[in-house]
Amino acid sequence: MTITRRLFMASVASSALLTRTARAAETAEVIYFGGPILTIDDANPRVEAVAVKGGRIIQAGSASDVMKLKAGDTTMVDLGGRAMLPGFFDPHGHMTFGGLQALSANVLAPPDGEVTDIASLLETVKAWAAANADMTAKAKIIVGFGYDQSQLAELRGPTKEELDTISTELPVFLVHQSGHMGAFNSKALEIVGYTASTPNPPGGVIQRKPGTNEPLGILEETAFFEAAPKLLGNVGPDGLLALAEAGAKMWASFGYTTAQEGRSNAVVDAVLRQAAADGRFPIDVYSYADVLLGADYVKGAISKSYDNGFRVAGAKLTIDGSPQGFTAWRDRPYYAPIGNFPPGYVGYPAVTNEQVLTAIDFAYANNLQILVHSNGEAAHDLLIAALRAAEAKHGRGDRRPVLIHGQFQREDQVQAFVDLGLMPSLFPMHTFYWGDWHRDHTVGPALADNISPTGWYRMRGSRFTSHTDAPVAFPDTMRVLDSTVTRRSRSGDIIGPAQRVDVMTALKAMTIWCAYQAFEEADKGSIEVGKRADFVILSADPTAVDPEALDQLLVTETIKDGKSIFVRGQKKADLMRPRDVLNPGFYEMFKQLYVMRQLAVLPESHQSPETRVLIEASYDDCAATLLLPWLFGLDEHYQDVAAN
Repeated sequence: MTITRRLFMASVASSALLTRTARAAETAEVIYFGGPILTIDDANPRVEAVAVKGGRIIQAGSASDVMKLKAGDTTMVDLGGRAMLPGFFDPHGHMTFGGLQALSANVLAPPDGEVTDIASLLETVKAWAAANADMTAKAKIIVGFGYDQSQLAELRGPTKEELDTISTELPVFLVHQSGHMGAFNSKALEIVGYTASTPNPPGGVIQRKPGTNEPLGILEETAFFEAAPKLLGNVGPDGLLALAEAGAKMWASFGYTTAQEGRSNAVVDAVLRQAAADGRFPIDVYSYADVLLGADYVKGAISKSYDNGFRVAGAKLTIDGSPQGFTAWRDRPYYAPIGNFPPGYVGYPAVTNEQVLTAIDFAYANNLQILVHSNGEAAHDLLIAALRAAEAKHGRGDRRPVLIHGQFQREDQVQAFVDLGLMPSLFPMHTFYWGDWHRDHTVGPALADNISPTGWYRMRGSRFTSHTDAPVAFPDTMRVLDSTVTRRSRSGDIIGPAQRVDVMTALKAMTIWCAYQAFEEADKGSIEVGKRADFVILSADPTAVDPEALDQLLVTETIKDGKSIFVRGQKKADLMRPRDVLNPGFYEMFKQLYVMRQLAVLPESHQSPETRVLIEASYDDCAATLLLPWLFGLDEHYQDVAAN
């Protein structure tokens, strides 16, 4: 053996010894084992164990290899047959507004709730308030959604005295299932200033005790809508911070380790930034600010890195409205719309062509990401034209523009979006919640099969992501998974069998492809060495159960940066939270508050019934978050903070 050869071999041996020594010195803080571990990494799809140190994954592989990193103080987590996956990544939702849902007691009647009479209503709210005492104390209010006197044994709503048995110190505020009336306790009536001498406002009623003018506690229509902002405004900045905190914790309870605030502004972002600085977020939160409310703000606020778990990631643009509400802008008439619509009605845009072209050009010119809410075919045509014009002017780049919702698409539009490098964030949950409605009223049986066309995108080799748009629906990840795979509606119909995808594809659309959408795929979305130790533990392996049973799986634990942040059943409140409730009253109340807010800034001569109808039709789910600073009296409080 030559001297060179001997030196080379000695060098290799020395290097190997150093590697073994370094690996021996690296011990795990936590090791997960004992159940199926789905990495969502195509190169290494399943492993037996995962080691974590310093919030990062340091090993993922066979149990024998990972156990070499075990030390005396290593925490060993036996999954006990449960399945571990990378933490879910929210590709589109409204976490702040969802916080109000998280801070609200469920007072619906069966089967969605347990309220059957006044006694069960009171007991439900009392139990909920006790289980969530820490959050109600911070928010300084007790809220419930969904009571309906027609479903109560007494055939009436609760009086203020009955609600006083829940609390006399905190205002108690229950919203009717219709969203057009509510029940208030004495403290709540005191805050809003309703007394025996308060007259009924035009278009509203303050229900009175029989034979007197004393308020009973039930407020209807404008009396209710004028009272709600006063009551929520009394909560103030601390309440909205508590709301944001509650939203983040609710997202975590469904396995999300990264949540999105999908339409913000400078004031909302200031609240989120403060909440993050206060350590209120157990998960990462990223926002997209409305580009039409302040392009300069968006340009200056964007950050690629998180600060205390929060960052502004890009811009948001909304082109049209809601498909189930017949306000999505179509290229053909709606199939059989319910309502007072003219013949040939196709919906309408929420913005002008010029605003869309300018917003997309702004995003491309400044090399920033833009999320675009677009539901109808005509809206998509305008978006495609704007993307083509911006690309021709500024080049393709790697901006990853995102289509949000995209319910009604033609196949040629799918191809155009793929060609333009757009990332589709689709809403397959529509097939469950509104699939029957789309089949029967919005687009008809043939086109309903192609809502949220996940199959068309996969045929073209394109990634897609699946979102909840919470709080339009609960941020229920198992409902997302089930809907993306089965596309089964409430009635049991399969809405578009050709658009179904397999379980692993659906999981990618909730993890690694979501991380890619947000430019975070190097750090999140799969279980790989070097990535953040963000995990979700499910009750069973989703790839091993009957696809029709996917919605029965449960998130049993959520882990962020190697630390457990949610364990199912650990708190009584966890057991009381509904999984799958769409409360129309929640939506309707905020819609009417939005209308009231918009009408208030118009000259009195313009506050006509026709104007009201137009404003109602312009409301979309994503606008609700922008109401929160006004409702909580924060516009002025945070203006200076937002400006900086």
